[in-house]
Amino acid sequence: MTDSFDDQPAESNTTPPAHRASFPDGVRFAFGTLTVLPARITRWDRPAARTGMACAPLAGLVVGVLAAVPGVLLLVLGGGPLLAAAVAVAVPAALTRGLHLDGLADTADGLGSAKPADAALRIMKQSDIGPFGVVALMLVMLIQVAALSNAYADSWVRGALASVLAAVTARLAMTLASREGVPAARPEGLGAAVAGVVPRGSAALVAASVVVLSAAVAAPLGPWAAARSAGAVLVALAVAELLLRRCVRRFDGVTGDVFGALAETSATTALVVLALG
Repeated sequence: MTDSFDDQPAESNTTPPAHRASFPDGVRFAFGTLTVLPARITRWDRPAARTGMACAPLAGLVVGVLAAVPGVLLLVLGGGPLLAAAVAVAVPAALTRGLHLDGLADTADGLGSAKPADAALRIMKQSDIGPFGVVALMLVMLIQVAALSNAYADSWVRGALASVLAAVTARLAMTLASREGVPAARPEGLGAAVAGVVPRGSAALVAASVVVLSAAVAAPLGPWAAARSAGAVLVALAVAELLLRRCVRRFDGVTGDVFGALAETSATTALVVLALG
């Protein structure tokens, strides 16, 4: 499987750009690169990437809502929590053309190859999928459906909240992976376009805002629900950070595949935490 974003040329730098792009340009960048929703990218440069990756959780919010709607409808119509969860997991995959899952599989193959960075990156660019990628995809999809089914079995509100929160957290992990100091593994592609574009302070502010808002949205369900929602985001980001550091050490930087793997890993972790209790 290949990193579809590697066809895009970009200048690699670990320092955020001095200039900013407009908020609309950033939103278009976020939706145009992280979803298949109609969004005409007006700028493909590092200032646009800086604003766009800071806005990535907004793209996650829209994807999460679009995933929650059919899940809730199926549950209300008597389809059961398992069917609702399966469809709710399928929607984000469709809205990204499976690119994040593609990235997860490629990253698993690269990490599992035990080869030097250059050879591992070549493996990740190949069109086939190896055994590590197959296992990673199967486990992640199974865990996501099982965890979300547990949430929908409790109530449609909890299931919908889990769908939205997982999608937002997945994109938030990308924001943090785009922070200052994280290098690109290749001189081209999505990794090079967004590596190091978000200042550390901005990334931390976005993350803190998502944690607070996740707790606030779940607060009507009770203090435990609020704490669980905030905890799900924090635990998911911690797991994503571990994976990010492993990939940077292993591949000498990040690629578009790594961003996809971070998204799927953080979403899965968030769903598991939200399924507890």
